[in-house]
Amino acid sequence: MISKDFFLALDTLEKEKGIDKQTILRSLETALAVAYKKNFGEASNVVVKTNPDKATIRIYSCKTIVREVVNPEAEISLDEARQIKKSYKVGDEVLTEIFPKDFGRIAAQNAVQMVKNSLHQAEKDVMYNQFADKENELLIGVVSRVKDDGTIFVEIGKNQTEGILTVNEQIPGETYRAGDRIKVLVKRVKEGTGGAQVMLSRASYAFVKKLFESEVPEIQRGIVEIKAVVREAGYRTKMAVYSNDPDVDAVGACVGSKGTRVNAIVEDLGGEKIDIIPWSSDILDYIARALSPAKVLIVQADENSKEAKVVVPDEKLSLAIGKEGQNARLAAKLTGWKIDVKSYSAAMQSGMFDDIEDNADNSQQVAQQQGEADGEEQQ
Repeated sequence: MISKDFFLALDTLEKEKGIDKQTILRSLETALAVAYKKNFGEASNVVVKTNPDKATIRIYSCKTIVREVVNPEAEISLDEARQIKKSYKVGDEVLTEIFPKDFGRIAAQNAVQMVKNSLHQAEKDVMYNQFADKENELLIGVVSRVKDDGTIFVEIGKNQTEGILTVNEQIPGETYRAGDRIKVLVKRVKEGTGGAQVMLSRASYAFVKKLFESEVPEIQRGIVEIKAVVREAGYRTKMAVYSNDPDVDAVGACVGSKGTRVNAIVEDLGGEKIDIIPWSSDILDYIARALSPAKVLIVQADENSKEAKVVVPDEKLSLAIGKEGQNARLAAKLTGWKIDVKSYSAAMQSGMFDDIEDNADNSQQVAQQQGEADGEEQQ
């Protein structure tokens, strides 16, 4: 049988959705063979031949020539075979073309369903394979629809696959409509009952990291490293950076001339504040910098418990702690230390300075920080 439209459809599927047409052809051959057996007997032999170049699909019953027929579904006598072609001999195979119209209705329906299932599975496999190696990548997509519960569906990739951006993975306060362009991070790809699901994020700390990697050439070239990023989406991000080249300022590279680089990222984040600080192997220095933009006077740290006490000027206490403790909380996450922030007056009243003098030579360490902690804040 000839089906030019069928093969044209396969070419279109391969081109537009990346589905290998050989996969579908193999499924079709299997489906037709099953349909034949359902109609003509399970013991019968069938050969399905597809020829994409000639746009043909042919189905043959296959019987082996024997002297005495035991299984008529799979065998044919020599006399009967020679009525078809005189040169046949015992052991040869006789192929007789069968047409789908000869199949039973149920058998034909089963064949169609098998091909549909194969096509559906092929689509799932293509989508999964396309995005499985794109986890943690930054993509630009187009919002296709927004559900009543706030879930956003975003068309991404060359096949315009719909990724899912749940409310928890959105930046608080952002709103989108169908047709809006949006930057997203591929957070993970998972197998679902309806196919692969591409889960997206804009709230992840990794989203901010990828934005800087795409915006700052020095990071792309490996000159500047992002050592750590912590974030409370929609409010504040803290990022520690380090330069492998003494002639390159890591913070300056990320901020850009007149703040162009960091401002572009802040705009992408809807105005979220970003503190960029130089990473330091000296934990006292690192903790002080992590509390940027607050000025730090003293850091007292216990290496065993990973706990630090920090003293700041009285007038800088609220800035160091931040709204609802956010600045101190993010500094603790960035450094991996528990940080207790005290004002200078409170430290004096608690006798902390006497404790510092008594323990300066033991497990506690002291650092006097002069002036503002080095770092940059994007308001």
